[in-house]
Amino acid sequence: MRIKDRVIWITGASSGIGEALAYKLSTQGNTLILSSRKEEDLLRVREHCEHPGRVMVLPLDLGRSEKMEAITDTAIKMAGRIDMLINNAGVSQRSLISETSLHVYRELMEVNYLGTLALTKALLPHFIEKGGGHFVTVTSLMGRFGSPLRSGYCAAKHALHGFFDVLRMEHEKDGVNVTLICPGFVRTRVAYNALTADGSSQGVNDKATGEGMRPEVFVRKMIRAIERGKFEAYIGGREVSGIYLKRFFPRLLHKVVLRSRVV
Repeated sequence: MRIKDRVIWITGASSGIGEALAYKLSTQGNTLILSSRKEEDLLRVREHCEHPGRVMVLPLDLGRSEKMEAITDTAIKMAGRIDMLINNAGVSQRSLISETSLHVYRELMEVNYLGTLALTKALLPHFIEKGGGHFVTVTSLMGRFGSPLRSGYCAAKHALHGFFDVLRMEHEKDGVNVTLICPGFVRTRVAYNALTADGSSQGVNDKATGEGMRPEVFVRKMIRAIERGKFEAYIGGREVSGIYLKRFFPRLLHKVVLRSRVV
């Protein structure tokens, strides 16, 4: 079923995949709520949408999970209802386990897992009350297999898969759908913003990320997967083969990843 005439809440909407989603979903006649920490960038994205009058801006920080219930109440009041939440916001990592401070792991889990969990739980009663809704969560191929320099990021993304698989099982009877989207390399600022061993941003791009799929191409594939009702979708280049190597040839995947250009 084509995604149109829905009320869709997108986190991480100020750049990258979230920004591209806003532009594409706006062309399909949807009403949007755009969220991220950067209100100025959200306002810019809104003005570039095809129907800015049907786009609302609601800043939020997933690192403040205790705020998610109040923010969700605000979102529902703003739009009247919400039909789909696209959990897209997150932060990556580029540091060795032996060098990474524990507070960096806490931040990665708070933003990528606990914040997303808190926002989802806050919206779930609304979906149940109105008889349905759709959670779309952007995880990563790193939610299915690991890669050097991303230990905390991989852990948080693996955790999302566990949580949302169970959410789907428990609330299918309530008309709640769950789709997990697993990107490979996409040309976004995820590498620039990735946390290093002391918690500071990397500040430079990765070669593999810079040569990845264009966000607008990724988003077309992502929307197609959502419309088809997929439980999971793996979107990227050759790196997607890691999903199948992990399943059938884990030792081979280990060797392939160590030989690959992952930064």
